[in-house]
Amino acid sequence: MRRRLLIDQRGPLRRCAMLSDGILTDLAIDHVERPAWLGAVVLGRVTRVVAGLDAAFVEFGDTTPGFLAAADVRPGRRDARIGQLLRTGQMIMAQVKADAHDGKGAVLTMDLSLPGRFLVYTPLGDGIHISKRLGKGPEVQALRQRLSATLPNQGGWIVRAEALSAGPALVLGEAEALLADGYRAQRAAGGTSPATLLPPSDAIRRALVELPRDGLEEIVVEGPEMLAAVKSTATALAPDLLPLIVTHKAPRPLFDQGDADSAIAALTNRRVDLGQGGSLVIDRTEALTVIDVNGGERGNPLATNLDACMEIARQLRLRNVGGIIVVDFVNMARAGVREAVIQRLSSAVADDPVATHVYGMSRLGLVEVTRARRGPPLADLLL
Repeated sequence: MRRRLLIDQRGPLRRCAMLSDGILTDLAIDHVERPAWLGAVVLGRVTRVVAGLDAAFVEFGDTTPGFLAAADVRPGRRDARIGQLLRTGQMIMAQVKADAHDGKGAVLTMDLSLPGRFLVYTPLGDGIHISKRLGKGPEVQALRQRLSATLPNQGGWIVRAEALSAGPALVLGEAEALLADGYRAQRAAGGTSPATLLPPSDAIRRALVELPRDGLEEIVVEGPEMLAAVKSTATALAPDLLPLIVTHKAPRPLFDQGDADSAIAALTNRRVDLGQGGSLVIDRTEALTVIDVNGGERGNPLATNLDACMEIARQLRLRNVGGIIVVDFVNMARAGVREAVIQRLSSAVADDPVATHVYGMSRLGLVEVTRARRGPPLADLLL
């Protein structure tokens, strides 16, 4: 698969679009006038402890206090109640794990995680943990042994799938950078609150760290300011990607290539046509997102549902859908074919950088999916 990453800024939108064989497959977009907090490490002050919710509200710099559940105060203390862990007025260091949405404040955690391309550093964690995506083969065991001997013996480390094909020097360099970020946050935590100790992850960082790199041929950037920002981020986080960065020089706007602009605009439509017939209808409500699979004139429900799985996974990523998703597949009578659809959908969402879980299918053809909330939905950014 041949991939190209396009990066530009149009008005208030800073956009990073991945084209895989000419198809838009991934997006990272920021609205510079409405910055997100996701991933930021903050110094906050507890304003209320609510025993009935087993949670606290924390002033951290956003207009609405953040929500901190007792389970997110300290790892390993799942049995402790919020009143045993925090008091009103207490200063705490926390991380934003979900942005504010639908009138609700951001969700916070004190169990920090600092992500890189190859590793995730958890200051309160312990040991080395291998991503489940890597499996348990001999190559993975060799990787674990090598990292056990080289990674700093401080906190915990989650080894991501990208580490398997990365050079040892790249992985160790990233570990040292993540460790330095942790130290920087700890030193800054002695100041006054509210304060941002580590900034949120912006679109450029998310694109260089989280989006797939296999088959990536070039990173095309439009505009001198964006070029400087991309090179600066790559130098700090992904120096091996620097040779792929080129300046867009064609007379037409960058996002005219591959009709990226049209593809992004289409993501606000309810209806999505499937390549082999049929369609998806996507409706977002306050409580959940509903996706209806329509077979159209095609007479094979299984084939329609299998085709729909890949497009559903793509739409969830591109639209940044979070929370509960209910998919209404075309009804199928036999349990065996229903299981085939579940397996296809599970495989389709496996590469999503955002945690996504697929549950079983009901007799009515309904499948429940959960996807972690990561910033505002795309439709809100495009308003």
